[in-house]
Amino acid sequence: MATIRDVMPEFALYRPTGAADAVGLLDKYGADAWAMAGGQDSLDWFKDRIKRPKVVVDLSMVDELRGIRPLEGGLEIGALTTLSEVERHPQVRAKFSLLAQAAGAAASPQIRNRGTLGGNASQDSRCWYYRSGFDCYRAGGHTCYADTPVGQNREHAVFGAGRCVTVNPSDTAPALAALDARMVIRSVTGTREVAAVDYFVGPEIDITRLTVLGPGDLLTAVRIPGTWAGADFHFEKVRDRQVWDFALVNIAAAFLPAVGGGAVGDARIVLNGVAPRPLRLSRVEDFLRGKARDAATAETAGAMAAQGAEPLQHNGYKVALARNLVARAVLGTGRGHGGGKEAA
Repeated sequence: MATIRDVMPEFALYRPTGAADAVGLLDKYGADAWAMAGGQDSLDWFKDRIKRPKVVVDLSMVDELRGIRPLEGGLEIGALTTLSEVERHPQVRAKFSLLAQAAGAAASPQIRNRGTLGGNASQDSRCWYYRSGFDCYRAGGHTCYADTPVGQNREHAVFGAGRCVTVNPSDTAPALAALDARMVIRSVTGTREVAAVDYFVGPEIDITRLTVLGPGDLLTAVRIPGTWAGADFHFEKVRDRQVWDFALVNIAAAFLPAVGGGAVGDARIVLNGVAPRPLRLSRVEDFLRGKARDAATAETAGAMAAQGAEPLQHNGYKVALARNLVARAVLGTGRGHGGGKEAA
């Protein structure tokens, strides 16, 4: 276990003013480089000396990565756009209030004024073993300390864990997945788009990271299609305290009515905080199409959401949370940022 210190180790600092220069630096230094956006999480890693990059590429002067623009009925949001800007932007609130709510539920007002959409969506694990410097699987070691008979795993995964039982901690990630967003990634070889549901990865793909971003990659923007503009949205975050805190479980859902109304035409339901990646509930979505949003439908949908859960010693409560949050989303109750433990 690493000793916690409050002095950052030495690194070379670059402050490019254009995305091309930033990508060039990330490519040049590869795995030795660290792309820093708002810096809210980066500085903690550095001060704790758990992450020791040789080069830090500070993106704060790359203005082309900021801003919110109309795009073919939807929106394109620069990766460096702050969470506060996302939360308050009139077009985000009018078309995709799901994302506005998710951004507004993250951290504290002060952190949202610095933290960026790209940084929030791409943040690393909050597992305290990993973040404390234990040589776990995620850190390149040979065990998962949270998944042991004496492991403290109250906040860890109940679905899709594998060798690592960490969860994705982001509030905006499930909203982006529910909105069918596409993540724009730039490298020296060009630009590619990845569907949000594929942007986040679990240990079965790469146990050392939570996204597809590799050395030399830079997330430059998020593109949200107009498909779900103005849908009936539901975002709810359950956390231990209704101030700054990470989610125990959060849910982002979108519903479109069937032609003529009265039933679900299409749906997206994504849980986070229960698996290493935002968990889209495709089976539940299939079940909901053509169904009325009533108590019987909600109960069945909730039961389906809990199927296949494999709770650890201390996090069985997440199964009940997943079941009840999905039921509440179907019924449209409990809307908002909080929700509290009464959701269980």
